[in-house]
Amino acid sequence: MATRHQVRQSVISLLYALEINERNEHFINDYLDEKKIRNDQKKFTLNLYQGIIHNLYDIDEKLNIHLNENKIEKLGYIERAILRLGAYELLFTDTPSAIIINEAIELAKELANDSSPKFINGVLDSLIKAKK
Repeated sequence: MATRHQVRQSVISLLYALEINERNEHFINDYLDEKKIRNDQKKFTLNLYQGIIHNLYDIDEKLNIHLNENKIEKLGYIERAILRLGAYELLFTDTPSAIIINEAIELAKELANDSSPKFINGVLDSLIKAKK
């Protein structure tokens, strides 16, 4: 069974794939099957992914406020996907913010460049402070 971290990695991959290709439901199911993400974890993955897609405009708008001179569309695909996932979880789920930020930092360490973890931490921390 996949861990929550592996689920989040899969969401990042699906968001990345969406950026470079058009939406393809067959691809999503095939990808999740290949990664052995099934049952409750598949449901969790799809809920995160679809929640991000459904709320994309609001998520990007809120992130842009905290990106200072940057804008979400100017970021790399991976950084953008990690920020969107983190922002979605912070704004629309009951997952504790410490877990969300830790996961986002770990994903950035694994998938993005060396400066990304600090950058993502700063943006998501700023989002949390504004939410309170």
